[in-house]
Amino acid sequence: MTIPRSPSRQSGLSVSTIRASMAITLIALVAIILIPLQYLSVTLNLPSKRWIPVLFHRVNCLALGIHKTINGAPIRDGAVLITANHCSWTDIVVLGSLQPLSFIAKSEVASWPIFGLFARLQRSIFVNRTKRSATGAVAKEIAQRLKEGDAMVLFAEGTSSDGNRVLPFRSALIGAAKAAMTSEQNGPQDGTGPQQKVWIQPLSIAYTALHGVPMGRQHRHMAAWYGDMDLVPHLWALMKEGALDVSLTYGEPILFDPSVDRKEAAHAAERSVRQTMLHDLHHYTSKRRRK
Repeated sequence: MTIPRSPSRQSGLSVSTIRASMAITLIALVAIILIPLQYLSVTLNLPSKRWIPVLFHRVNCLALGIHKTINGAPIRDGAVLITANHCSWTDIVVLGSLQPLSFIAKSEVASWPIFGLFARLQRSIFVNRTKRSATGAVAKEIAQRLKEGDAMVLFAEGTSSDGNRVLPFRSALIGAAKAAMTSEQNGPQDGTGPQQKVWIQPLSIAYTALHGVPMGRQHRHMAAWYGDMDLVPHLWALMKEGALDVSLTYGEPILFDPSVDRKEAAHAAERSVRQTMLHDLHHYTSKRRRK
């Protein structure tokens, strides 16, 4: 199937360039207002620190022309670690617009121009993937944030894919976060001490259509950002296109207690995400509920 040319393309390159320029202008103007507010909110530990990023990402979705179809619902009771597949930089925008949450990101992101600032203001936790010794410290930070009621997002594949498949989930941080919460904050892990409920909730991300037309495997790269692809050209190209549809499906939450093996939990989350993602890719329909 061939993706039809967007109206902007049919009218000439200049129209799509104008659209992308308008999107950048809108995002920049909103950022100028919200960045200082978020900085103050984080510094003063105000409740608004959780909601300002949500507003910012919703504006981003509007500017980028991203339409979301949401299936299921996030868990609201207890500490929750959301385990999602990872396709593109747009995953951050899409998930960030759903609810107050923070991301567990690779350490390199912290040093990226502009994007690193956004990540820090969203109170992301940065993981140095080259140092296994850093896992313990990161796990403690994740545990503390979960205890405080923050929903944390872990892209459990450890990298981004082409959007047509789900890569194997890595279990290290899942297990480390549970171990830190149960052993350091909630007493012994032998079942004799008090335990705080920790949930793992699978969440699948499936980019389904461009301009309302299913993309198919051969066109999924238009949404996915992976491998050695440069960020800025991909961002600019997607801004020029606009009208991207994405399906988000919350899976059944998995209660993560000391009796649950971290690898089994990771495999269960992986199976859930793979099943719902493939379903959404193969059963896309134009009759959808947009939010």
